[in-house]
Parts: sequence; C-alpha cells; structure tokens
Amino acid sequence: MEVRTFQAPAGERLDIAIALALELSRTYAKDLVNDGFVVLDGRPVGKPATRLSGAELVSVTLPPLRPIPVVPESIPIEILYQDSDLVAIDKPAGLVAHPTATVRTGTVVNALLGRFELSKEKLFDPAEDDYRPGIVHRLDRDTSGVMVVAKNDAAHRHLASSFQKRLTEKEYLAIATGQVPDDVQLDAPIGRHPVRRQTMTIGGTNPKTAVTRFHTIARAPGYTLVRARPHSGRTHQIRVHLLHLGTPILGDEAYGRPSAAIDRQALHALRLSLPHPRDNMAITFLADSPLDIIEAWLKLGGTWPPEEAL
Repeated sequence: MEVRTFQAPAGERLDIAIALALELSRTYAKDLVNDGFVVLDGRPVGKPATRLSGAELVSVTLPPLRPIPVVPESIPIEILYQDSDLVAIDKPAGLVAHPTATVRTGTVVNALLGRFELSKEKLFDPAEDDYRPGIVHRLDRDTSGVMVVAKNDAAHRHLASSFQKRLTEKEYLAIATGQVPDDVQLDAPIGRHPVRRQTMTIGGTNPKTAVTRFHTIARAPGYTLVRARPHSGRTHQIRVHLLHLGTPILGDEAYGRPSAAIDRQALHALRLSLPHPRDNMAITFLADSPLDIIEAWLKLGGTWPPEEAL
C-alpha cells in the first residue's frame, strides 16, 4: 500500500482536500475517509466533512486498485442525434465521460455500451484503468449538455482531429456570480495550478493560450446569465476565465463556492457545431437549457429569456 502525505489547506473539507491534493474523485476520497484510510496528525478521522484548520498533516493510505471490467448500465441519457458515424447526447450533470481507475460505473461510456458499437471498443480491455471507447472530447462531470461520441474508428480520427485543429464551435450557458461586462473577450493563458493539482489557473504550470468570448444574456441582482464561446479547449477554461473576471460560476465548488440555488456548477454546453466525419459538412447539435439552471436563475430573481435569445 502507498501512503501519501500533505499539509492541510486551511478552511477546506477533508474529502475535498484529499481529492484535490491526490487528484482523486471526491467520491473515492470520501470512501477512503469512511473506510479508515485517512489520519490527521497521526490520529484516525472518520468524517469526510471535517473542516481543516491548515495546521494538520493529512496522511492517506491508498489500497491497491484492481479495476473491475466496465459494463453497460441502464442510465437515462437523451440522444439528440445519431447516424452510422456518431451519436450526440445531452449529458446530464453528474456523469463523467469515461471510466477511470477509481470510477467504473455511472459514466457516459457505461450508458452507451450495449446501445451502440463505439469506436475502438474492440481495441481496449474493459478492465484497463482508462477505458474510453468512442470518447473524442469531454465535459466536466457536473457540466451538462452536448457531447459527441464516435461510433467507428474513422469517425473517431476525424472528430478528434476537428477538435484538435479547432474546427469545432462550442457555446455554453452559465450563471456567473457578479456582474460580467456586456461583451468581453478574455485572452488569458491557462495552466495547471502549482499547488491544487486538480485545478487550473491563469498562468500556472505549462500555461497554454486560452481565449473566451462572453456575451451577457440577462441580469439579476448580483448575477449574470452569460453565453460563453471558447476559442480554445483548455481544461476548465470557462470556469477559470470567469473566476479571473471576478465572477465565478454559481455553485462551482472548485473555483467559487457552493450555492443553495443549485447543487452543481451552473454550466451547460448549449451548442456544438463541427464538420461531419462522413462529408465534412457542418452539423450543429443543440441541448435545451436544463431545468436546474432555469430554476436557479428564477430563485436568484431573474427572468428566464426566450430560447431564441440564448
């Protein structure tokens, strides 16, 4: 067994601190605490919600991982479009894109296995740590909206190339905490946070160019409903750029704070346009605004705009 030790961050929950420091899922970090694999200053602690003062030394024992095979699951997921090359889905919040060493169930791959033949499915071992047939791009676990999955290897190569060469156009809907300027384009490079390794930051380690255009759709007291168009595809780009503007996304625990109005970050992939792998003709997919984001906006005192305004 491997033991990992780090200095506690002040004010953070124990399970979140472990997830960030060791680059684990929060669910797995919580399980480690509950199962007795975590000690603070040499003393066992059994509450994942323990609030840290910043003076503690956190020691985590990581048991050997034996990933189980990934199997199809009956997970409700809306199919926006499908043909012989690809399937476009409206990914619900709470689903990660593909299994990892610690997350083997409840992913987009689990939901689609058995429904469709996915690209590279026969080339991967379902017991591998990183099993990702069909996956050509990802959305964060708690981001909902349009996601495209490849059905065959030729489509996979074409779609992956389109994302890499920035031949795709993506639009997101977000509720920002604070007042975002009416129209602003932010050009600020993004890299890995030097301390909180599961998060990104402006600058940071190995920063790469990142450009996002924000358009204000509506306002409520202390909040802005925005449409974001990233011109690059950096990890957590919209979340980091809105934080840099001083207006973090509502409910974003990693870059802002939890909210009573919504139980996840209020971020939704609204539209995705790309060249179809069969004929290179542009095709656009649209995922309607999710109910939890609409309800959150109304709770904040806003009026939801007509769909054509989004």
